[in-house]
Amino acid sequence: MGRCPGGCKSSLQIPLDEAIGIAPYQQSSDELMRLGCLLSLVMPYELASWMLGQWSGLSVSASSLWNWVQLMGKQAQAELNAQLSEQASGRELTCEPIDAMLAALPLAIAADGVMVPFRPTPKTCQGKIQWREVKVGILARLGSRVTRAQKVVPQLLRRRLVAVLGNIDQFIPPLQLEARKQSFEAAPKVVWLSDGGRGFWRVYRTCFAHCAVAVLDFFHAAGHLARATQAMFGDSRSAQAQAWFRRWRHLLRHGRTRDVRRSLTLLINSDWFSGKAFTTLLQVQAYFQRHHRHMRYQYFEQQQIPLGSGMVESACKWLIQQRFKGVGMRWSEDGFNHLLILRLAWVNQRFDSLFPNVPTSRANPSPNP
Repeated sequence: MGRCPGGCKSSLQIPLDEAIGIAPYQQSSDELMRLGCLLSLVMPYELASWMLGQWSGLSVSASSLWNWVQLMGKQAQAELNAQLSEQASGRELTCEPIDAMLAALPLAIAADGVMVPFRPTPKTCQGKIQWREVKVGILARLGSRVTRAQKVVPQLLRRRLVAVLGNIDQFIPPLQLEARKQSFEAAPKVVWLSDGGRGFWRVYRTCFAHCAVAVLDFFHAAGHLARATQAMFGDSRSAQAQAWFRRWRHLLRHGRTRDVRRSLTLLINSDWFSGKAFTTLLQVQAYFQRHHRHMRYQYFEQQQIPLGSGMVESACKWLIQQRFKGVGMRWSEDGFNHLLILRLAWVNQRFDSLFPNVPTSRANPSPNP
């Protein structure tokens, strides 16, 4: 048991770490706190507590790790908010240093969303799970590497990620901030990659339309063609449906998007379809009409521009799903946001700045080149 050093009444406490997290007046080294936060970024708090004990020989509870993450997450969020305020006021932002070889490469920017389970009521796990979307953006230089078979394949270099639990209007400022840090307007070429979600195309129009080549994910576009054949024949697996789909996909892939669009227009102007089938064909035709400038796949391939948005779909998996969608996990908003911003600092190679007293020679936590 312990009392307040000032002798305050009613200050009797039983500082059981397992019950209340960090005991009053407990001090921990920056090195230990840093390592505890790092472990918590990649594994559940209970497992991180065990791993930290195995490594250090010290007993640090899962609740202590949670408190450390909340503390450092608030600090990281305050720093981000200050940068966003500077951006909103029109101040010039400092770009991250970049060597000449990377600066000469195209910059790809992609965005997508991923659902995360949240608690319906704060501080209790009772009730039905609420699924909320996290907007994720990735910025990367488009390089290449040679495989053992001497084949040249694309490689993403200097990846930087943005993630926001919120709507598109809340997602745009952090993405703009990261793009400016990466000197996007000085890049020799900027490529925007996304599927057909209208919200993310508003991000493109707001932030990058003046300088970027926009690409609609080829596989999402082909998926809409499959919807059209399903509407036409009732079964997308039938021989006729498969034949139409393969023909349309071939035309789309090889620079004849106009022929696909013309074919869809003829179908909706005919008297062959009605009801749900007609509605589906109308939606697909409108989709191709809306994105026809973003479907020049033959040209994109010639320019060595990616045709798919797999880079951001992968980022959603290893940034969000890997840590936040484990078995039985449900999050509070604060618990999620504070852990997320530390994961972002980690993958973006900015984690060390949160622990300035830890020698940098011992701190190189990010696996992200």
